[in-house]
Amino acid sequence: MTDRAFAVVRAGALTTVQDGGRPGHAHLGVPRSGALDQPAARLVNRLVGNPCDAAVLETTLDGCALRPRRPVTVAVGGAPCPVTVDGRPAPWGAAVRVPAGALFEVGTALSGVRCYIAFDGGVAVDPVLGSRSTDLLSGLGPPPLTDGTVLPLGRRPSGTHTRVDGVPQPAPPGELVLRVSPGPRADWFTPAALRTLTTRAYRVSSASNRIGLRTEGPALERALDGELPSEGMVLGAVQVPPDGRPVVFLADHPTTGGYPVVAVVREPDLAAAAQASPGTPVRFVASGWR
Repeated sequence: MTDRAFAVVRAGALTTVQDGGRPGHAHLGVPRSGALDQPAARLVNRLVGNPCDAAVLETTLDGCALRPRRPVTVAVGGAPCPVTVDGRPAPWGAAVRVPAGALFEVGTALSGVRCYIAFDGGVAVDPVLGSRSTDLLSGLGPPPLTDGTVLPLGRRPSGTHTRVDGVPQPAPPGELVLRVSPGPRADWFTPAALRTLTTRAYRVSSASNRIGLRTEGPALERALDGELPSEGMVLGAVQVPPDGRPVVFLADHPTTGGYPVVAVVREPDLAAAAQASPGTPVRFVASGWR
């Protein structure tokens, strides 16, 4: 077949379709979703000449392998990784022309967690509530990729969007620094707990996922032990479950929750959280805290 599409040869640990997400539907119980590292997704789209919010692939740790049915321009960014076309090395962070039928492979991340793959024309799965993103919590959007899946590609972009040869991409963080403002339930914690949050070191837990970045470190002591009715949750909310270890809500977070939110991370800092591998040191830095 010669249609504009690609077949998945190796899906990897978790590869999903992502774009700018579907904000504005929290009242329906629908998370924002979208690429966890939005700057990386926008950069690879720029490399192939797409609009910045075109749908891309987001891989997790071990990449994926794909075979296009027509010639296509592809770019890989986010976490640094090896890239090959029919076994021959190809550049990371730059546009690559892949012939029809060639095996395009994104290898294991050398640092960081998530790679982003943009195709000229974007991944053209059907949108749901205005977005093509896979939402792991609600199940909206296309399911995670599996071996043998065939996904369509959109029409190549016109000259409206200028393709570039290469763009700078930040390295994954050696230390994750998250600026936090007081959360709506900060008063549910002792003053000592608030000092612990903003002065002690944490680490990224291997249990982290697209829903939340879980941490390992000192537990936060509660001042109030009562139950909290479920209330609305926002992107970047730092929720504290019964074990006392902070959890930072990411793109697929639930829209309501019953554990107290001690703080909220500033949204520009969340892209780095997407690339923080397990064991990465985490510091919560007070911003606007009295």
